[in-house]
Formats: sequence, structure tokens, C-alpha cells
Amino acid sequence: MSAPDTRNTAVRRSRGRTESQRPAENGSIRQNDHHTDISSTTLGHEDMERMKVELIRHVQSRLNELLERAISDSMQALCRNTHTHTDQTHTHDRHKPDQGKVFVARCSLLDELFEISHIRTIYHMFIAALLLFIISTLAVDYIDQGRLVLDFDLFYYAFGQLGTVVWAWTLMLSYTLLGPYYILNVWASLKHRRGWRTCVSAVTALTLCAAQTGMLGIFPVYIVLHYQLPPASRFIIILEQIRFVMKSYSFIRETTPAVLKNTPQKGASLSYPSLSSYLYFLFCPTLIYREVYPRNPSIRWNYVGMNFLKILASLFYLYFILVRLCIPVFRNKSNQPFSTRTFILALFHAAFPGMLMLMLGFYAFLHCWLNAFAEMLRFADRMFYRDWWNSTSFANYYRTWNIVVHDWLYYYGYRDFLWLTGHRLRSVATLSVFAVSALVHEYAFTLGFGFFYPVMFCTFAGIGVVFNFAMNDKRKSPVWNIIMWTCLFIGQGIHVCLYCVEWYAQIQCPRTGTSFWELVTPRSWTCSYQ
Repeated sequence: MSAPDTRNTAVRRSRGRTESQRPAENGSIRQNDHHTDISSTTLGHEDMERMKVELIRHVQSRLNELLERAISDSMQALCRNTHTHTDQTHTHDRHKPDQGKVFVARCSLLDELFEISHIRTIYHMFIAALLLFIISTLAVDYIDQGRLVLDFDLFYYAFGQLGTVVWAWTLMLSYTLLGPYYILNVWASLKHRRGWRTCVSAVTALTLCAAQTGMLGIFPVYIVLHYQLPPASRFIIILEQIRFVMKSYSFIRETTPAVLKNTPQKGASLSYPSLSSYLYFLFCPTLIYREVYPRNPSIRWNYVGMNFLKILASLFYLYFILVRLCIPVFRNKSNQPFSTRTFILALFHAAFPGMLMLMLGFYAFLHCWLNAFAEMLRFADRMFYRDWWNSTSFANYYRTWNIVVHDWLYYYGYRDFLWLTGHRLRSVATLSVFAVSALVHEYAFTLGFGFFYPVMFCTFAGIGVVFNFAMNDKRKSPVWNIIMWTCLFIGQGIHVCLYCVEWYAQIQCPRTGTSFWELVTPRSWTCSYQ
């Protein structure tokens, strides 16, 4: 090392020692600053650790959800690919009757979406709209009558005679539980014995058809017509009738092939579903019978209570929509002569409340009602619907709007039809499913409202079929999603407008005869409102 470098090093060392040994004039301030820096650094580290823990926990929960969804989607894709491979290699086995729905534990889509703050804000907007309806109703009542009034006479009228509904529903439930179960049980015990097998099967089929027709066909219609039930009570009876028919058919359809296939060994007992599994199936939110379903380990009773509270809020929401947006408009229009201008204005006026009714029906029944029963029964497969709101085709909308009913129509209608015809009439199978759906919807609306006006049948069997083939799965542009929503708005406007006009026409111009043509001719076509 050179001399200058040695001198510089010595100067730096002496300067360091001098500065470290020199008493600072503001020593206390420097110590405080030093402690402040240490404490702020410590707090910063604690905040960082807390944020890191929360972030890791949030990321882990989201990754678990994504992993579960990816696994379920992969299983479904594997099943579809397996079926497709089977279709290509074994054409005659394409739609075997024993290939059915696979139940997987998964959450409802809205429960997952409501964890996102942006989606939750949209939900809050609907709640704010409900509050606005309540405030506007109270304000109008205060202005008109000088006092605050919340009159729920419409509820009392619509849900009248609930006692009759309860005992009629109890009888239908008792038959659906015991009738098909024990009739098939007797048939199964006699089927594998020698002699009279064909006769036993024929007698069993006739007995079952007669029992189904009497208790689930004629009896509910008799209750509705004989007791002249109000609209909401009518819909409870008719919709439960349809549900019991679909449930019992699924049990018969799934149990009969199993009995035919599994011949008991000599001296062995017959393998037959337990009554408890069938009872569970009658209340769980699916229309496809299985002896065992995926189950959750526990029940979240607060989740059940919140869902029933949301159903009650949805009923009040529907009440305010009818009272504020529908009844005043169509009650006044019933006193005006019918014209094209009046009809067009009424149709577009009804589009918004009609769409609100559709959204309420979807949320209250397909989400809240089904999830409440699924939670009480620990039923783990909560995929009652998919993201139908993102559909760019009506074909996808029909498949994703109501998974529960779609599965029943697909497995027991569409797929069985293809299997019976050797997979040759796919278009006919699709049309037959639309026809059945349209007839059932029209049947429910006709008995529910008490008059025949085939609006629902025409929209399902006519416009719905056209849209299903015209707006098919090849449409992927977001423009088609806008077109689908526009069509839904217009369609709901047509339903609300025509049914409301016919309802008040039935009041203004009651029927005077009982001939067939007078019963099936809408009164709004001939009523002059004079």
C-alpha cells in the first residue's frame, strides 16, 4: 500500500472515531428518532405479516374453489368424452338407459359470485329498488288517504284456503310415497318367480297407471275446480302435482331396470331400494332418483334461515311490482276499447315488470328455495342452474336456465326417445321435448289462472322452437347475448300483458255459457268493456 493511501485510511479511521466519540448536541432527539424508526419498522413488519396471512388464506380459499370446480368440470368433460368415444365405436350403444346423471358435490353459482364485491353491489341495487317500491307505496297512500297504509289484501286473496291446500297436498304426498313404492315392491317379489311373469307385469302396470291417474291426475284437478281455489293456492297444488308425477316416474324408471337386471340367487333376498331413500328423494332438490347422493357433513341453519327470509322478501317484491306497475295500468286499460296502439303500449309497459318477475322467480325458487332444502337435507350437489345470463343462444339458455327440470327432460325424454328409435330421429326427439314442456307449462297456467289462453304454449312450442334452431350454439358473439336479453324482455312483456288483459276481461265480461268454444275462446277477444 502506498503512503498517500495509508494516510487517507488513517484520516478516515480517526474521523470515524472522533465522530463516534463526539457527544452529540441533540443526542436525545437522535435516540428518539432511532426508537421511532424501530417501532415504525416493527409495526410495518406486523402489518405486512398480517396482510400476508390474510392474502395467503384468501388465495388458498379461492384456489380450493377453483380446484373443486376444475375437478367437477374435468369429470363432466371426461364423461362426455367417454360417451363421445363410445358413440364413435359402438353406435348401437350410444344412449344406453343405464347411463345417467352423475351427482358431484358443488356450490351454487350465485353463492360463489356473491363473494365478489362487484356482483354483491348489483344484488344491493335490487334491494334498494325494493325499498324504493315500499317508500313510494307508503308515500302514495299517505297522499291519497292521509295515513300510512300497507294493505296486503292481495296476499290474503291469492293464498286463500290454505287449509284445503295442506290436506290435499298431504294426500298426494302419502300416495306418492307409498303407492309406487309398494306396487313395485310386490311386482319385484313376484317377477322372478316362475310362471305368470307376463301376467304379473301387465297387472302391475295397469294398477300403477290407474293409481297414478287417479291420485296424481284427477284428484288435484278436482280439488282446484271443486273448491275454486285462488291463484296462488291453485299453483301450489298444480306445481306439486307435476313435481310428484316427475319424482314418481323417475323412481319407477330407475328402479324397474335394476329389478329386471338383478336376479336374486336362490335363497337370497331381493335387492330393493329402502323406503327412507325414496322419502329422502321426494324432498331433495333433484328429479333424478338415486339411492345415495353426495352429502355435506353438517347443516348451516343460519344459511337456511337467510334463504327463507329472502324468499319472503321476494314475495313482497312481487307484491309491490303487481301493485305499483301492473294492476293500476291494466285495470285502467280494461276500460278502454282494444286497439293496436293500446296493445303495443301495454306490451312495452309490461316488459320491465315481466322481466323483474322472471328474475324474482329464478332467484326465489331456483336459488333460495332449492338451496334451503338442499342445506336442510345436506344435499351436496347444488348445481340447480348455470350461467344462463351469459348465453349467446337460446339452445344454451334452455339447457342452463333450470338444470333440475332439464336433466329430467334430457334423460327420460330426449335420451330415452333416441334410444328407443335407434338414434335416428334427433330432431323429432328435440321437438317432442319442447312439446311436452309447452303442454305442461300451458296446463299449469290454465289451471292456475282459471282460464284457457295458450300464450305459454305458443311461446314454447312455436317461438321457442324457432329460436332454439335459429339461435343455436354456433352463435358466440356478445351481440347474440344482447339479442337474447331483448327477446326475453319482449317475451315477458307479452306474457304479462296478455295474461293481465285476459284476467280483467274475465272479470268485466264473465262467461254466460259452458260450451266448448266459449271455454277455450279468450274473453279479451270479444269483450267490449262497455
